[in-house]
Amino acid sequence: MRRLTTDVAVIGGGVGGVAAALGALRSGKRVVLSEEHDWLGGQLTSQAVPPDEHIWVEQFGITAGYRELRDGIRAYYRDFYPLTEDARRDPHLNPGLGRVSRLCHEPRVALAVITQMLAPHIASGRLVVLQPHAPVSAEVHDDVVTAVTLAHTRTHEQVVVSAPLVLDATETGELLPLTGTEYIIGTEAHARTGEPSAAEVADPANVQSIAWCFVFDHVDGDHTIDRPDDYDHWRRVQPDFWGDAMLSFTAPNPRTLVPETRTLDVNPDLDALHAPEDPRLDAGDTDLWRFRRIAARQNFTPGAYESDVVVANWPQLDYLGGSIIDVDEETRATHLAAAKAQSRAYFYWLQTEAPRPDGGRGWPGLRLRGDLVGTDDGFAQAPYIRESRRIVARTTVVEQDVSVAVRGHGRPAVFPDSVGVGMYRIDLHPSTGGDNYIDVECAPFEIPLGALIPVRTKNLLPAAKNIGTTHITNGAYRLHPVEWNIGESAGVLAAFCIDHAVRPGDVLPDPELLKRLQTRLIEAGIEIHWPDIVGY
Repeated sequence: MRRLTTDVAVIGGGVGGVAAALGALRSGKRVVLSEEHDWLGGQLTSQAVPPDEHIWVEQFGITAGYRELRDGIRAYYRDFYPLTEDARRDPHLNPGLGRVSRLCHEPRVALAVITQMLAPHIASGRLVVLQPHAPVSAEVHDDVVTAVTLAHTRTHEQVVVSAPLVLDATETGELLPLTGTEYIIGTEAHARTGEPSAAEVADPANVQSIAWCFVFDHVDGDHTIDRPDDYDHWRRVQPDFWGDAMLSFTAPNPRTLVPETRTLDVNPDLDALHAPEDPRLDAGDTDLWRFRRIAARQNFTPGAYESDVVVANWPQLDYLGGSIIDVDEETRATHLAAAKAQSRAYFYWLQTEAPRPDGGRGWPGLRLRGDLVGTDDGFAQAPYIRESRRIVARTTVVEQDVSVAVRGHGRPAVFPDSVGVGMYRIDLHPSTGGDNYIDVECAPFEIPLGALIPVRTKNLLPAAKNIGTTHITNGAYRLHPVEWNIGESAGVLAAFCIDHAVRPGDVLPDPELLKRLQTRLIEAGIEIHWPDIVGY
């Protein structure tokens, strides 16, 4: 069995894992980074989800590392894609002109830039990437994680990684049960958190839905896929609050909960205006084509694209059949297969039965683009996972900390031990327990160090969506730039602890150590406080 010893072990190579590795590497440490899928980048790549970001992202409110990623994506398009001159000169180039983000792009481009960012560290030998590998066990002595065993997902060959600091950046907090670290999953009871939006009864099985995204375009010809064997089953699925079958253009409005019918304006005119999205005012999802479009023809020279390219990550793909966390492998596999089957049925419905504006039914010219997501079947390599296990932390962020309604104002939510910043609405999708959307207006918020410190395990840090939030506040802390900030700050914290011969839990109560850590974070380009954003 292969054995590796390093300074920092980062288990999970999604958005947070990549950022954590870079945070530790740029602090001078050696890193082993593992990832279970063929692409690093998680939400941005293997899950094929364009970044959900706050409205000030072009000015402030992200780390220098995340800005480097965003700048790198735009530079990649300028260097290698046939952009129009107007698009090439646009400092805020949005390749897809999608409504969901100011930077909607193809997953492969994010992968290319992540590869570039990690390349010099691999070349130096200070970074070892194990891929595709997933954690299968861990060794723990006196509340210290001494080793993590990873298995190749295809050959099942194992490698044991040892490090003074271990970071869990997996999509569902897989190291927490393996290491015996206390965690919570699903909904907490209102009596426990006091949150206005919390459930009356705790339910570990009640989590946000996953969605299996796919990428498609529309060209001449008939590209209709085979009729799924379970198509009739999915045609009958209709939650009580949905307003129609899920195989439709109808879904609840996340803010009003009133069912609304969306449109699909396939390949709109090239001169169609693009309205910048402002999530405070408009979710941008009224037209599903523009919502998460990742390549807009008008940004590229004539003939470069036969069609716009669109990511389907829509409410109708939300899988409500059950949780994939803390269940046996057979149940997990069943739910994953069902989530993909739901998406496949929806795509077939789009091709054959969806109502068109001209009165016809279906668009047989819709074509799956597996070549853009690295798969044979046209679907993303992994499902979009919105909710993870969450550590029982020294500090748990609750709705009262960030809700504009509860706090009575929208000024930033401040924590004295801040290690980063974020901003997004509390945006919870329908859940496996039958809940409708939960949508709460948030203030810009900080990420408290205490939310990264487990109550007992001494050298394990969360580095993704597994920090000390609740089911409710996870809805705001789970988005791309926040996950990146969590990961990058965790990587810097790990290096800081090695340099000062302390545990992460030692930093929190020590004012001098905390001040030094925050100074280190600022020097690394990590904003830990919001500016006065009134007027922006």
